[in-house]
Amino acid sequence: MRISANPLRGQQFPAVLLLIAAGLGILLANLPTHDGIAAVLDIHIAVPGTALDLSIAHWVSDGLLAVFFLVVAIELRHELTHGELDSPRKALQPAIAATGGVLVPIIVYLLIAGDASTASGWPVPTATDIAFALGVLAMFGRGLPSGVRVFLLALAILDDIIGIIFIAVLFAHDVQWLLLVLAVVAVAAFWALSRLLHATGHPAIALAMAAVGVVAWGLVAASGIHATIAGVLLGLVMAPVPAGRVRHALEPTVNGAILPLFAFVAAFVVIPAVSPTELSPAFWGIVIALPVGKIVGISLFGWIAMRIRPRGAAPALPFADLLAAGALGGIGFTVSLLLANLAFAADDGIRDQAILGVLVGSLIAVLLSAVVVSLRSGWYRRVSAASS
Repeated sequence: MRISANPLRGQQFPAVLLLIAAGLGILLANLPTHDGIAAVLDIHIAVPGTALDLSIAHWVSDGLLAVFFLVVAIELRHELTHGELDSPRKALQPAIAATGGVLVPIIVYLLIAGDASTASGWPVPTATDIAFALGVLAMFGRGLPSGVRVFLLALAILDDIIGIIFIAVLFAHDVQWLLLVLAVVAVAAFWALSRLLHATGHPAIALAMAAVGVVAWGLVAASGIHATIAGVLLGLVMAPVPAGRVRHALEPTVNGAILPLFAFVAAFVVIPAVSPTELSPAFWGIVIALPVGKIVGISLFGWIAMRIRPRGAAPALPFADLLAAGALGGIGFTVSLLLANLAFAADDGIRDQAILGVLVGSLIAVLLSAVVVSLRSGWYRRVSAASS
């Protein structure tokens, strides 16, 4: 009997699960259940003997989400060393497209929400949710050539790198340099242990790595750098073979529990009882910048990149395929939700509207990309049928 693959390792089911979790978060936040759930999310849990004292909501966004970024960093390293971005020739075209996919949404956002109270949200519409975008592509892109998926994957990975840089640079506060140096030492110890694990395979070393990784996370969190950066650093320095095993082991948990839980917590916001004209410019800036800014920036800059591609590079994608990739790039979701929380941490009202903007803008991008990708894949299927 054939055993079916774990759906949590696929692309379609995790994307659907994220949508359900976010929808459930919004729904329960706007029902009489709000106060009870909000009280639970606001319960603080401290780590004895340390300065760490976080609410449950922050344990999810700062703690569990660091595991997601660990997996992301492992994939980033693989793509930069052995995958779609392992040479300048491969990276040039998606890098130019990714640049457009960051710059144009920033410009669109600032044109709409550039006043002093909301301008800090400009990083929010720059992100692409790689898992969500690939999930939509898998659902509606049957028949598309593999080059579209490769281009989207490289594009989204570069977006992730930019998002990680934004989190590390823009949202550090009152940095405690001694703790940060100790965190770097812990990361170096983690690197050394991962090499030792690769050489010996001894289970005790794996346990030591887990302990050192938790210490590194705690030091980064206490240093004033956002705690998810610890996951990035650990994923980047881990030896390739243990890293691959860790990614394989954690993938179902990340897709099936960590990301849906974060989506629920992040989307647990009250919809403002105001008319559309009274909504914050941050809401409208994100709603428009995600689907519109991304599709314009990625397709335009992608088209320019295809015109100047070096000799021996991958064949140029048709402009219609670039439009499909641009529409998929507008699905910000996970990283955009995190950026919205960080950008407006000091103003709960604008933060909640920015989060709603991410959800609405990403939903528009999902619907738009489903239409564009379906039309494009249908065209390819007709061409294939006519030529056979």
